[in-house]
Parts: sequence; structure tokens; C-alpha cells
Amino acid sequence: MTYTVTLLMAEFVTHDVKRFIVSRPPGFDYQPGQGVELAINQPEWKDQGRPFTPTSLGEDKVLEFTIKRYSDHHGVTEKLHTLLPGEELLMSDPFGTITYQGTGVFIAGGAGITPFMAIIRQLSHQDKLANHTLIFSNKTPADIICEKEFRHYFNEKCILTCTETSAPGYDDQLITGEFLQQNIADFNQQFYTCGPPQFTKDINNALVELGANPNALVFEK
Repeated sequence: MTYTVTLLMAEFVTHDVKRFIVSRPPGFDYQPGQGVELAINQPEWKDQGRPFTPTSLGEDKVLEFTIKRYSDHHGVTEKLHTLLPGEELLMSDPFGTITYQGTGVFIAGGAGITPFMAIIRQLSHQDKLANHTLIFSNKTPADIICEKEFRHYFNEKCILTCTETSAPGYDDQLITGEFLQQNIADFNQQFYTCGPPQFTKDINNALVELGANPNALVFEK
């Protein structure tokens, strides 16, 4: 089914990421972590759907999407960032394999944090976020989406690493097997991974080598 939703507001959360608030169709439901396909409801764009993840709470009366602009593509995300309130998007039914499976570690690279945002917010809302850890890799501190929010949720279990330009309060290492071993005490738990395809593959391989159960890896298949 295809829904038509209206853009209500948009604002920057980093220099190249915006949060979009759109109307929520009656009866639309999804599991935190699932994605939808969005297309711009204009003749030249309506057939160019792309997957994005709602980052709002499941019970919110509106939907939020947190979307990074990739200007080098001159494509959908760049166009999305130019939209004004009142313009329309076309939205599919939800899909995807990233859903909450139990206590564990969220490991994200860049915009790969977005499938976890609704899960993390839902757990915080339910006061069930204790004993979870976030490991979040970006190029620079300026690239970190919702940094203050995540630091508030996870406190000392919020591990932020910046691999190109770092600063005090941030790690500066790539997420390798050695990094994971240094920062994770227990590999007998759930692991949620999302980022560029090679990032996700490398992290999952490293986790299994360190003793994680392959069936405990939650990622987009």
C-alpha cells in the first residue's frame, strides 16, 4: 500500500542531516527499527523511492525521519533537503529485519544510527535502556547525529569514535575486533549493527570471531 503524507516541518540536526516531521496516516503501524520507502510526490521524483527509517516513537501521532544529504549524488536526499512544509511524500508499508530482540550493544556507522533511533527512544520511554551500550563511529564530532541525546541515554556506555578528526571526549579509532574487545566485556548478548555494507560485514565477522552467537546479530539482511 502507498500512503500520501504531508511534510509538517524540517530542521537541521547536523550540518548535513535533517529531521523531517510528516503526517501519520490513520492505521499506519510499524515496529521500531523497520524502514519504509519514501518518494517525493512530484512527477519527476515519484518513481524514485528510497528506504528510510522512522525515528519517532511508535505511539507518536506524527512520523519523524532523520535523513542525511548526500550532495555528491545529486539525487533524492539532496532534493528532500529542499522540501518545504506542505509538500507531499509517498510512503510504503514498513519492512525490514532490524527490530528489538533483547538487551545488547548497538554498533552504528554514520547514518546507520537511524534504524536504532526509534528502538533506543522506545526503550528509554519504557525505562528499559539500562544495560545497553552504544558504539557509534563517525568521521568528525560535527557529523554525530543527536549526540547530546545519546550521551543522555547511555551516559558512560555511550562510546563515540571519530576516525578522521577527533577531539577530547571522543575516541579516534576504527571499530575493529581489537576495539570491540577493549570496549565489550560480554559477547553473550544481542548485537545490533548498521552502517555501510562493508562496515556491517566487518563488524559482524569480528563479533563472531570474539565469541558472539551469529543468531544474536541483528542487521538488515
